[in-house]
Amino acid sequence: MADLQNQPSSWGRFLREALGSGEHDYTAGSLSRAITVLAIPMVLEMAMESIFAICDIYFVSRLGDASIATVGLTESLLTIIYSLAIGISMATTAMVARRIGERNPAGAARVAKQAILVGILFGVGSGIPCAVFAADLLAFMGAGEEVVMTGSRYTAILLGTNVVIMLLFLNNAIFRGAGDPVLAMRALGLANGVNLLLDPCLIFGWGPFPELGVTGAAVATTIGRGTGVAYQLWVLGRQQGRIAVRPPLLHVDPVLMRELLRLSVGGVTQFLISTASWVALMRIVAPFGGSAVAGYTIAIRIVVFALLPAWGLSNAAATLVGQNLGARQPIRAERSVWLTGWYNTVFLGGVMLTFLLFGSRLVAIFSDRPETIRFGADALRIISYGYIFYAWGMVMTQAFNGAGDTMTPTRINFVCFWLLQVPMAWALAQQLQFGPAGVFWSVAIAESVLAVTAIAVFRTGRWKTARIAPDSAAS
Repeated sequence: MADLQNQPSSWGRFLREALGSGEHDYTAGSLSRAITVLAIPMVLEMAMESIFAICDIYFVSRLGDASIATVGLTESLLTIIYSLAIGISMATTAMVARRIGERNPAGAARVAKQAILVGILFGVGSGIPCAVFAADLLAFMGAGEEVVMTGSRYTAILLGTNVVIMLLFLNNAIFRGAGDPVLAMRALGLANGVNLLLDPCLIFGWGPFPELGVTGAAVATTIGRGTGVAYQLWVLGRQQGRIAVRPPLLHVDPVLMRELLRLSVGGVTQFLISTASWVALMRIVAPFGGSAVAGYTIAIRIVVFALLPAWGLSNAAATLVGQNLGARQPIRAERSVWLTGWYNTVFLGGVMLTFLLFGSRLVAIFSDRPETIRFGADALRIISYGYIFYAWGMVMTQAFNGAGDTMTPTRINFVCFWLLQVPMAWALAQQLQFGPAGVFWSVAIAESVLAVTAIAVFRTGRWKTARIAPDSAAS
């Protein structure tokens, strides 16, 4: 970053460059500059993604613990959908970035079309049964009768329309892989603007809008995300960035589809392992009562708000690794990962201090119930102890994924989450009677072990030889 500090008024020009629509070559020049040009819009993109969660819980918290618990339990179920979307997105970013690094934008566009098709098929195929069995899914998660009655429509709407979640993630993965993160940022900015406007109107019945309670939050979020997807498809069709996606969108390319799905298996499994473990943790917390679930839900929303920008910074490593491996520059790819890791450490170190000092006050923004605040503040404080490790774990995971080596973090996730975190959470919470605090400690410990393990594996360098099939249609 020193090259930026030596220029007068460089930050103003630099921000305009990072947030503008110009093209950048991330396989040459200053790595610090490349990381920051990528990271600024990626961090803003992830911050806006987290605003969906914060916005909903802010307004819904005015409706009581049953509504808060509905949002928390539904979010736990949605993590399975997120794992599909993010897992396929990792494969999409890796393939698109590799093609761009090879100077093959037409091949990148062909990958993009197959990713969009996969998103439609998975979204519709999973959405219909989820909508039909929404009440049963809430009951399975341990929700009481009041929560099921209050929130089943909320759950049905969000889970039933998850195709918009799939497409929102996949289209933004296309933009990131191409090196156009500002387009992803704009899509989420538009989606969030619509959601912020509609949330209080539909929840509380402001003006001409009906008062839908917690169901209104689901309607507002779905409309907001749908607006973002419409913008993404419009941009891709008009070639506002490096990739132009032309009709027909529903044409299957067997070779590309097979390669995309091959890489996606590792990515989807990776996130299914990690997110399903969060579902298991919520299930362990649920028997301790509504206040524990509500406090944990609020804390996790705040944690997500902090971690998603860190994931945005980590996404810069995925793009740089993919493009530089495509350009046959593995040393530059490795250097980009170490630099990104240090930047992420500084950021999450600041977040950790904030949570340690102001955890109770942050939770109190969303609830005035003393028990809820106590559980939420404990969760923020304990989980934050591992943030320095989280910073490196995120970057290393994205580096493997950007290289197309999605199976390495999958194996690490399985060991750290299912062989360590979930059994530890159950033992600490139930057997050793730490209660919900035992769950919080299991998160901090498991994530720290994951980071140390990922760094050790990354240093072996095997990820540099990860294979992505060449574009058979390239001339």
